[in-house]
Amino acid sequence: MVFGHNTNIKLGGVTYHVQTEDRGVSHALIDTTVYFHGRVLHRRTNNYYDLLPLNEDSEQALKLRVDEQHRTVLEEMRDGTLQLGLPPAALTQAAAAPATQEPGQEPTQEPVQEPAQEPTTNEAPPEAEEVPVALQAEEDPVVREPRKLLLELLNAKSWLSGKQAHLQVAVKEDDGSSVAGASVLVAIEGAAEPQLYEGVTGETGTAAVQFEMPRITGPEAALLLRAESQDGSGHLRFALRAKPRVPVV
Repeated sequence: MVFGHNTNIKLGGVTYHVQTEDRGVSHALIDTTVYFHGRVLHRRTNNYYDLLPLNEDSEQALKLRVDEQHRTVLEEMRDGTLQLGLPPAALTQAAAAPATQEPGQEPTQEPVQEPAQEPTTNEAPPEAEEVPVALQAEEDPVVREPRKLLLELLNAKSWLSGKQAHLQVAVKEDDGSSVAGASVLVAIEGAAEPQLYEGVTGETGTAAVQFEMPRITGPEAALLLRAESQDGSGHLRFALRAKPRVPVV
């Protein structure tokens, strides 16, 4: 089961869209993104490898983590802890928005009546509104796709020795520059017990990931590699084939 939330929150005359989602057990990541008209202003990602493999109890724990991460981002936006860099158009929109009238005070300017809506003076409008997933799109959605990262398994011919896997994975931008601090996730498709293995690229853009090869039970086994940085991602997939046994003469 995949959990998630979508919330519109209005602060200082500017409406943001906050989306939190479970990326699924193949990634084991809880991802929260703050959008302004499709533009990504903030992204927060946390893993839940400690809950794998999921069962009834750990699924409930995962749901609580998703809820808590979404709530925390909303609270940080409201109290100003989370500072968002707005484009010039949004700053102009915020400056043009009328000031909120405090209870018991006279309005400093004539209020503008909204169509088919009675003005209220003693009740503040809700700051956040939960919206269904089907209504995520705004009037002019221009969602920026994350930059594509290029992965290379440097030791493709020697990464497996017996049951021990030692992977050297390089992560680069499409211009060939190395990506430091990227998260590298490794999974074996077709394993009897799905697991995720993780490494982080250093200054040279290379990550080392080591693990014991799990038992393969699926008909089509594969080695899956995925890299994720703050604003980009990429993946590789290698089919795994058993080496033919050499007959004993």
